[in-house]
Amino acid sequence: MKFAIISAGEGSRLSQEGVRLPKPLVQLNGTAMIDRLIRIFEANGAEQVVVIINNEVPETKAHLAELKKTSGVPLEVVVKTTPSSMHSFYELSRYLKDDKFCLTTVDTIFREDEFARFIEAFKASDKDGMMAVTDYIDDEKPLYISTDEELNITGFHDEATPQCRYISGGIYCLTPKAIRTLEGCMEKGMSRMRNFQRQLVADGLRLTAYPFSKILDVDHASDIVKAEAFLNRKE
Repeated sequence: MKFAIISAGEGSRLSQEGVRLPKPLVQLNGTAMIDRLIRIFEANGAEQVVVIINNEVPETKAHLAELKKTSGVPLEVVVKTTPSSMHSFYELSRYLKDDKFCLTTVDTIFREDEFARFIEAFKASDKDGMMAVTDYIDDEKPLYISTDEELNITGFHDEATPQCRYISGGIYCLTPKAIRTLEGCMEKGMSRMRNFQRQLVADGLRLTAYPFSKILDVDHASDIVKAEAFLNRKE
């Protein structure tokens, strides 16, 4: 199974708030966020990790070049500035067409034990996709997920409905079927990951929700403190 990281954003909100490091290199408890993800993926049996970064930040490029020399898992780095996360996913997709894969963004923070159970559940699943979800909402524009009683996903929504117990956690386990949907989205000029997710449902892919207790994103300087407290179980 392969793992992929979207790390092509500029982290402009963090830099405006005084954080000097590029977002992938922002440290949580002394470890760069991108290093943390790669280590976790390796611990969960990654055959390869594919990362996309933009070509505006030489520090990140240099960091990953060094990491590539010492990583215990094959590391592929795509350097390209893209207009959206979905475009970044498209650039990564050529590496992901032959097996199940897990995709997330560099600033997605979760508990390692929950992630390990999530990956094992997906490896054993016959579904087309398994999406990490959480009922913890600390997002400016959450993507709500409606499910049936068996946690099969029935829709993705900008506003909550009575069927929406969870929001998207931004960790996607998918099969190569999803790449065909992605390619169709690109042909139609779509650019948002939430529209890609809606198209997965429209295309009839069988998706299931996998609940996490909490998933955080690091978008603001204050989120660094929240994330460290969460990982230290002091929140």
